[in-house]
Amino acid sequence: MDTLNHKFRAGFVAVMGRPNVGKSTLINALLGTKIAAVSPWPQTTRKRQAGILTLEEAQIILMDTPGVHQPLHKLGEHMNEEAARVLEESDLGLFIVDASQPPNEEDQLLAGLVRELAHPVPGILVLNKQDLVDPETLDDHREQYQSVLPQFEPISISATQGENIQDLIEAIASKLPENPPFYPEDQLTDTFERDIAADLIREAALMHLRAEVPHSIAVRIDEYREQNEHGAYIEATLFVERESQKAIVIGQGGSMTKKIGTYARHEIERMSGRKIFLRLRVKVRKNWRNDEKTLHLLGFQS
Repeated sequence: MDTLNHKFRAGFVAVMGRPNVGKSTLINALLGTKIAAVSPWPQTTRKRQAGILTLEEAQIILMDTPGVHQPLHKLGEHMNEEAARVLEESDLGLFIVDASQPPNEEDQLLAGLVRELAHPVPGILVLNKQDLVDPETLDDHREQYQSVLPQFEPISISATQGENIQDLIEAIASKLPENPPFYPEDQLTDTFERDIAADLIREAALMHLRAEVPHSIAVRIDEYREQNEHGAYIEATLFVERESQKAIVIGQGGSMTKKIGTYARHEIERMSGRKIFLRLRVKVRKNWRNDEKTLHLLGFQS
């Protein structure tokens, strides 16, 4: 990589969109590896996380953001504020929409957030999930989304199928400012391994639990200790809001916690490339999503 080349481009890219449009899936697809938690449930991402893609002539720093939505509690307000902050601090916005569906109220909410920016940010309108819709409907939905975000160039992709991903990478790189790289070329993220582990534990919980539980779960890493050069010991607490939820998360004889732990340990080992010993516990913290003190302890900043 010729970092002295004056045409080298580097910048921060806010990956925006309403919940469950595939933002984290797209980041993993762009990087060619998994750093962001993914699940079928909306609002899997609660905090910003950077994925770093270094090319021959560009470095793309992808900032995963919480899904923009109508908040029902203080946690939701924090998530929307975090998404707005990331966009304001970025060089480019990727505005991800679900091409298999027409725009809804939360897409309009995202458009409103973009309009309210004090300093406009250039962007790309990314129509994801094109593999789920026929060409005629895709064209119709593209027109509708362009009416919502008319200032941005549209690109249709499928993050899960890898369709048009290279075209999107080239479009992103072309719109970044001329800069030297901000990170070493072999670095994939600026997020600490323990924080990625917390996200992967929460992803495991989302994958295995009923619909009424996932949004009530938070994960705190209590201990992340290197055992030797080949492994690590992790202790984590899963917080829920009610005793009934705690019983579901634990399961009969601890069966659900074991399932969550097994899935999470596999994902953490795949991410870190080493052996992991994982211990989970479950605690009740009533109404934690509306408790500013607990939100602060869990790393959600105003």
